[in-house]
Amino acid sequence: MATPTLHYHPLSSCSQKVLIALDVLGVEVDRQLLNLGDPAERAAHLERWPIGKMPVLVDEGRPLPETSIIIEHLQRHHAASGRVLIPADPDAALDVRLWDRLFDFYVMTPMQALTADLLRPEGERDATGIARARQGLSTAYALIDHRLSDGRPWVCGAAFSMADCAAAPALFYAVTYVPLAPQQLHLAAYFERLLAHPSVALTIEQAKPWFRFYPGRAGLSRRFHDPAGH
Repeated sequence: MATPTLHYHPLSSCSQKVLIALDVLGVEVDRQLLNLGDPAERAAHLERWPIGKMPVLVDEGRPLPETSIIIEHLQRHHAASGRVLIPADPDAALDVRLWDRLFDFYVMTPMQALTADLLRPEGERDATGIARARQGLSTAYALIDHRLSDGRPWVCGAAFSMADCAAAPALFYAVTYVPLAPQQLHLAAYFERLLAHPSVALTIEQAKPWFRFYPGRAGLSRRFHDPAGH
């Protein structure tokens, strides 16, 4: 079986979600760094996936977009023995898919909106959109903090899952714009567990050289990015 190819960028939160999953599942892929600022690379990527988003996995000539689809495909067809991110039990799997979606839609999406706004010229900033995204993150934080109040180590229970793969990069970047509230102790502890997870820590370490290009880098913790060190 040919090795799958992942078209990605280490700074991309969506790419990081898949990179974390790859490490947990023990899957080797051919990693192809994407530079969408290059016209030729962008054109080739649009041929691969006309929506133009990253990452995209190509397996046996078949392009697979969307992070959750990629991860499920990797688990079904390439994961090392005994490695899972989506449990076999249907109800438990549904819970993982639900929280995976919640992190993608209600943490990653508003975070990306705040990032996109920083890339606009000063006179074209969307104050209403910024306020809506910030409020959305605050609402999501409260929901997640409540979810974790029963003492569970990971968002869907005892095992690290696809939902935690989604949570790690989403929260990592989101807190650079909207810090966690002091009373959100459960979420704060969970965030530290995520950062300490070996697969998450590895993915963040690999992204460090690129953090100087992150539009929200002013909010990054100095343990991850030192502006003086560029």
